[in-house]
Amino acid sequence: MGILKQFAQYLFIKKRDEKEPTSKWTKYMHGMNRISILMFVVALIIMLFKLVIIPMFKK
Repeated sequence: MGILKQFAQYLFIKKRDEKEPTSKWTKYMHGMNRISILMFVVALIIMLFKLVIIPMFKK
């Protein structure tokens, strides 16, 4: 459950725990993680188009 909670916090779906200490470096880390997750999702969408959707229209 911890990993799903972190993903929700990175993507602003869930508010972070107020008791948790924050620092400038933690904010940078969360920003980098957010960027990497979004890049991964974009790559999955591109692969889906290349491997599934485009070959359907070539027939």
